[in-house]
Amino acid sequence: MLAIIGGSGLTQLANLEITSRQIVRTPYGEPSGPLTFGRVGGRDIAFLARHGYAHTLAPHEINYRSNIWALHSRGVKCIAAVCTVGGITPAHPAGSLAVPDQLIDYTWGRRSTFFEGAEQPVTHIDFTNPYDETAREMCISAARDAGVAIVPGGTYAATQGPRLETRAEVDRLERDGATIVGMTGMPEAALARELGMQYAVIAVVVNSAAGRRESAGGIQLEELGKVIEETMSKVRLIVAKLVERHGRS
Repeated sequence: MLAIIGGSGLTQLANLEITSRQIVRTPYGEPSGPLTFGRVGGRDIAFLARHGYAHTLAPHEINYRSNIWALHSRGVKCIAAVCTVGGITPAHPAGSLAVPDQLIDYTWGRRSTFFEGAEQPVTHIDFTNPYDETAREMCISAARDAGVAIVPGGTYAATQGPRLETRAEVDRLERDGATIVGMTGMPEAALARELGMQYAVIAVVVNSAAGRRESAGGIQLEELGKVIEETMSKVRLIVAKLVERHGRS
């Protein structure tokens, strides 16, 4: 089954015909909310709002382990995670979309593995390519099917939040090779890899990062809602085509 994890601005799918909601208990605590199951275009899908359905969880407060474990326990094999980000490079202006192929983790203190504790064996995963290529290609192809422009690559810098970055920090991220910056990309991607789940990100660029373009003098937070609303309509088109493609795979 395919699951969509919704980020800021995507706490529900308007085109989802809901069939059930399930509260899932996990060994790692409570997920962000009940899992929502339903159909898009006649095909089964699961949905979870990463920040909670009322958007009450900050990025550093999310129980990523519980979210991923809950989806896996209900038969989800593939995740398309929607993340709002800031655009660092000119290729990622506000209002654009991207499917990154690389990741740099700057977060700290988050519970980032299922393999910890005396009863667990030391376990390493290969994370050379942090996103599943099949899932990435499905997202890119779904955008093409929907007639939505999307950047087929990029490097996601995952920062701690909840504050936005300083101009100097964004300068550093760019020197490190990052093209977009967000707060929820890790440890989500690594946890999905540990459980053998296909995982890809649809990154929604809602603003230029600090010190870039229209954010040169500061980020206008009051403008973000409008950009999110306009851009999420494109995401919903992509999701509909993604569900269709996944159902044929």
